[in-house]
Amino acid sequence: MPQQNSYKAGIFIIGVLFFIFGFVTWLNATLIPYLKVACELSNFQSYFVAFAFYISYFVMALPSARLLKQTGLKSGMMIGLMVMSAGALIFIPAALLRTYPLFLLGLFVMGSGLALLQTASNPYVTVLGPMESAAQRISIMGICNKVAGMLSPLVVGSVLFQKMDSLEASIKIAEGASRAAELDTLAHKAILPYLIITLALLALAFFVKYSPLPDIDAEDNEASDNQSGGSAIFRYPHFWFGVLALFLYVGVEVIAIDTISLYGNSLGYSLELTKSFPSYPLLAMILGYIVGIVAIPKYVSQSRALAICAALGVIFTVAAINTGGAASVAFIALLGLANSLMWPAIFPLAIDGLGKLTKVGSAILIMAIAGGATLPLLYGHLADNIGNQNAYWLMAPCYAVILLFAVVGYKIRPVKK
Repeated sequence: MPQQNSYKAGIFIIGVLFFIFGFVTWLNATLIPYLKVACELSNFQSYFVAFAFYISYFVMALPSARLLKQTGLKSGMMIGLMVMSAGALIFIPAALLRTYPLFLLGLFVMGSGLALLQTASNPYVTVLGPMESAAQRISIMGICNKVAGMLSPLVVGSVLFQKMDSLEASIKIAEGASRAAELDTLAHKAILPYLIITLALLALAFFVKYSPLPDIDAEDNEASDNQSGGSAIFRYPHFWFGVLALFLYVGVEVIAIDTISLYGNSLGYSLELTKSFPSYPLLAMILGYIVGIVAIPKYVSQSRALAICAALGVIFTVAAINTGGAASVAFIALLGLANSLMWPAIFPLAIDGLGKLTKVGSAILIMAIAGGATLPLLYGHLADNIGNQNAYWLMAPCYAVILLFAVVGYKIRPVKK
């Protein structure tokens, strides 16, 4: 019974951490329209929010793995939470000074802490209990993540966008010192929620430190695998096709969630209303995730599920561009359904057959999360030049490449000598 209680406590603690991942990650969808108004940004400039956050995964993936070798997983999770709290704390002077680069610095630091936290907690889910039930635990964590993502725009958005319509109208007609004062009032709204986030992350860090979680060493019996990588990883074309597919998938997923609020605003909906729009693609992702848990591999293979999702991505993208109003917004939200099974399918298909290079491949795939940094930025540039709706054409070829990987790309193997 004590062992069973320890297992349940571990599941609860890791579930809380995955909840934090989702809450912080998808809060960007709220920050983008908020900072666009508060800091007077163009579309292109506003999507540096996503860039600053997701580029940290590319920068910190390998350093995080090296740090965990020294600290172990449990201490690594505590350090990750403390780094995230430092990033949240930067938001307070950024809001007081209404300085966009400081906001971006805070986002980069939070993303760096999250990269470390994810690098530590993801393997923890696997080793926390029996291997035969690992998929069940991963499913639970995925749902915790997406539910938090649905809640964050609603909870924090209700603070940041309170009376936004009247405040935005005042800003448009104000000039000089009066305009600056109105913008400062809007920027200062970020102080309270990010102070709460800072304190919550610090409290959670100490909770993890003194929790009953076993302090598992990050090293394993394959510790020397990283040393056997070298140029051998370039012999696996299916893996590099998978890296490209994952890069594009993360990019289109972030575009669908982080742009839907400003897109709705461009169609005439108020920001007070569109603050809840990012929750819709996340809800669609949860539904798709549940379908995947039931259907894969009993009724459909990973590759077939990926092909179906990629095809839906193309269809929903074209439909969103060729419809208007609520229908167009709904098709962007449905992209969450198309994106839901991509990570679970692309990752294993890409690393299949790597053998001793699996750990090297996994680290490179984590770096491919940088797609969430670059593609939204490109979308913002297109939105400024050809309009928010036409900018979604960017996603169609991305889904087409993912479809190609699902059909033939994952089958391409090294030529045997």
